[in-house]
Amino acid sequence: MSVASSGKVVTIHYTLKDDDGDVLDSSRDGDPLDYLHGHGGIVPGLERGLEGKGAGDKVEVTVAPKDGYGEVEGPGPRKVPKSAFPDDVELEPGLQFFAPGPKGQPIPVWVTAVSADDVEIDTNHPLAGATLHFEVEVVGIRDATKDELAHGHPHGPDGHHHH
Repeated sequence: MSVASSGKVVTIHYTLKDDDGDVLDSSRDGDPLDYLHGHGGIVPGLERGLEGKGAGDKVEVTVAPKDGYGEVEGPGPRKVPKSAFPDDVELEPGLQFFAPGPKGQPIPVWVTAVSADDVEIDTNHPLAGATLHFEVEVVGIRDATKDELAHGHPHGPDGHHHH
């Protein structure tokens, strides 16, 4: 039997809850999630919790912030004039984009609030500092293809075309 290990494409259904038991995200009403085990496609704590699991296994994994989306760091949210964004971008809380960092490197930024004149942005992921509670069912496991291993992520049934 194949188990979740490096170089395997693992297919899971998951439900993510916060400390209060509120559902934050779930694949249950849609397609399961495919990820390439050992390549950083899911948070490290969940990946460790799935190591060695096989198809049909159901597990509950609690992930501390340091093994999830990290601790809250930096100065926190800051306001940017709405005029700094293109008119055709629909700004809403949770939107992620990349901004140039201090040395020109792209850094991820999330929109945390939008007002008539300003957009509040933060370099912390919206779930930074949160303990994550996953309920996961392993749906399937297969060997990754050479292309998937080279690209570091699984490809769909029709292959991969954006490289």
